[in-house]
Amino acid sequence: MESIKKNWYRYVVEYIGITIGTIIMALSLNLFLEPNTIAPGGVTGLAIVIKKIVGIDVDITNLAINIPLFIFGLIVLGKAFGAKTLYGTFALSFFIRILPNGNLVNELLLAAIFGGVLMGIGLGIVFRFGGTTGGTDLAGAILNKYFPGFSTATFMMSIDLCVVAIAGIVDKKLETSLYSVIALYIIVKVIDLILEGLGYAKAFFIISQYPDKIGNTILEKLNRGVTVLKGRGMYTGQDRDVLLCVVNRSQVTKLKEIVHQIDKNAFVMVADIYEVLGEGFKEIKTTG
Repeated sequence: MESIKKNWYRYVVEYIGITIGTIIMALSLNLFLEPNTIAPGGVTGLAIVIKKIVGIDVDITNLAINIPLFIFGLIVLGKAFGAKTLYGTFALSFFIRILPNGNLVNELLLAAIFGGVLMGIGLGIVFRFGGTTGGTDLAGAILNKYFPGFSTATFMMSIDLCVVAIAGIVDKKLETSLYSVIALYIIVKVIDLILEGLGYAKAFFIISQYPDKIGNTILEKLNRGVTVLKGRGMYTGQDRDVLLCVVNRSQVTKLKEIVHQIDKNAFVMVADIYEVLGEGFKEIKTTG
């Protein structure tokens, strides 16, 4: 009984999250993108182009394209996209219809930037709660089923670029396509930011003649775990220990100082880590 209650709570939170995400997407479309004919790919971008040509509202075109696409997806892919995709599709069209519509800015660059940021935030929230709004991800998955030689991501990018190009042709301005590309780029980056988070860490790979001393000093002074990976130098043929340590930003300089003090000739690689789950960092948990 308790597990059922937890499941209900999780589903409610997920659908609330998808609802909030689609509201933000609708505001982006209504206030920044559609009034300036900025079409950053996807079904909504195509809907903006169609409205420019024949005057059909974006919410109607969104449903007219996505519902048959969803049905076809169920036939081809099974229930992979499920109820959340259907809900996200209807919710987006609903909020496009009822929320205010107008051009907040006349500057195309500002419209592309703020429209892209809002759209990225909205999509990122929808994705984070396990939903989608149909569109190019569904179309890409269907095409991948018939043409497995090309990845879903390749089809998605191809569709998005086609929509961007068509927007410029319809508006008879190269600038429209260029601003649509800017918006598309911002959307992708903001989605990554929402899904991966702001608090990135750094991963250090350290190769030294004194791995034990460096590892013990890190444990003692930084209170961070160190993993020993086994490696072998290709040129020398000698086995070497490679230390792996993940630290937060505030500890980066201190770790470099520790390595430098013990072994000035150590070989150190530093990589960005956008999300770290587990002891000493963020707790592993699911949505809801």
